[in-house]
Amino acid sequence: MIIGAQKPLNEICNMLEGHRNILVAGCRSCVAICLAGGEKEVGVLAESLRLHSDLRGKGWSIEEVTVERQCEKEWVRAMAEKLADKDAVLSIACGVGAQTIQALYPEARVMPGLNTSNMGAPEEQGVFLEKCGGCGDCVLHLTGGICPIVRCAKSLLNGPCGGSQNGKCEVSPDVPCAWDEIYQSLKRLGRLDMLEEPIPPKNWLPSRSGGPRKIVNGPAVFSEAEKELRGRRE
Repeated sequence: MIIGAQKPLNEICNMLEGHRNILVAGCRSCVAICLAGGEKEVGVLAESLRLHSDLRGKGWSIEEVTVERQCEKEWVRAMAEKLADKDAVLSIACGVGAQTIQALYPEARVMPGLNTSNMGAPEEQGVFLEKCGGCGDCVLHLTGGICPIVRCAKSLLNGPCGGSQNGKCEVSPDVPCAWDEIYQSLKRLGRLDMLEEPIPPKNWLPSRSGGPRKIVNGPAVFSEAEKELRGRRE
C-alpha cells in the first residue's frame, strides 16, 4: 500500500492563502489505512482549518468529501458537484490521487495535503515500514521474499556488507540487516544453497530510468506474450 503523512498544519495553511472556498478531499483506500487521509482525518483537518480561519479572520468556507479511491476517475468524477464553486482543493490522498483530481478538473487549484512516502506495510497500529521500491525487476524469489533494494540501506543484491553486526545495519542499531533477514528466511525454507549463486546486476530499465511507467494488463498483453512465445518455439 502507499504510505503518506499529513503535511504540518502551518504549511497547509500557507498553501491555502488567498483562497476562500476550499474542499478537503480524502480517500478511503491506502491513506485511510495509514491514518493520514481517510474520512476521520478529513474531518479533523477540516475542523482545524475552520478554527484557524476563525482565529485569523480568513473567512474560509471549508467543505469535506471522501471517496473510495482518488486514483480512480470514476470516483473522482462523483466529486463534480462538490467542486463546482471551490477555488481550492486540498487533497489528502497520495500524490496519484491529487494528480487524478487535477487531470479531471484542470481549472481547479489542487494542493497536496500529504507527503507521499513509499510503498509499505503495517508493522503494528500506526507504524508502517517501506518494503517495496517498485523497481520493475523483482528478485524476491532469490532473496527469501525480502526486498534487498529497499530493506538494505545500500540496496545490495549480494550481501551482507562489512558494516553488518549482530543482525543490525550500520546506519542504526534499530535497523535490522536485510541480508541477515534474507539469510534467516532462506534457512527456514531450506534454500541456503541460493546464496551460493550471485544475483546478477539488476535490470533498471523497467524502473524510472525511462520516465513515467505505464502498465497495461489484459488480453492485449497476453496476446503479445503469446506471439513472443510462438516466435521462440518456431
